[in-house]
Amino acid sequence: MDSTETAITAADAPVQIPVMSRWLILAEVIGFVALALGSRYVMSLFFWRFAGPVSLVFTLAILTSYLRGRGIGWSDMGLRALPGIKAKLLVIPQAALVGIVFFGAVATVLIGGPAIGLDFIGQVPDTVDERWGNLEGNIPLFLLWLAIVWTVAAFGEEMFFRGYLITRLETAFSGIRWGVVLAVLLPAMLFGYGHYYYQGLSGVFVTGAIGLVLGTMFVLFKRNLWPVVIWHGMIDTLAFTATFMNWDI
Repeated sequence: MDSTETAITAADAPVQIPVMSRWLILAEVIGFVALALGSRYVMSLFFWRFAGPVSLVFTLAILTSYLRGRGIGWSDMGLRALPGIKAKLLVIPQAALVGIVFFGAVATVLIGGPAIGLDFIGQVPDTVDERWGNLEGNIPLFLLWLAIVWTVAAFGEEMFFRGYLITRLETAFSGIRWGVVLAVLLPAMLFGYGHYYYQGLSGVFVTGAIGLVLGTMFVLFKRNLWPVVIWHGMIDTLAFTATFMNWDI
């Protein structure tokens, strides 16, 4: 593997890379983003409800093969082993901290948006309930979505949007002023846009803010995916459980 394309890990500091390598990495990222969005669109023509999860698994399978061919593993992008009991236990308060910032960001968007005239924020389109199906009291459907939550959502989305995109963009933008900020901001915007097809414009803002929080915490935790993976799975589990139980939260 060319040392100029080595993924940034917790022990690595951003370094200047050749211009050609920078553009090649950007082209790679654009290609996989296009693959994810394009495959989701095609699959939505046949099974709209599950197009997102299936297309993400498809994209990750191809991406994993591609990265392996370049000598890069997911451990280089945050999904690394945690040595010792201390490192494993530390993930719990880290995930809790992610949750605190998460709720702060969501509250800011939901309260601040309408306050500055963005009245559409907080409005939930009918397509949200349509996508989940008749979930209330439906045990098989509830278990199916929980399985998707803890595979495609918690792991898949964090691996792609945080682990892959941020790490590769950090490498591409290394040596550039505000490079880390761009590496976090661009995937957050894409994460928001990725939810537009069923959450509408409100979902773009809310999930974009969530993506910004998760990306920022990923970087602050020295590019460790585990805290954001765990929090992502927990909050989605809570949301589906609330719908299944018909809790008014």
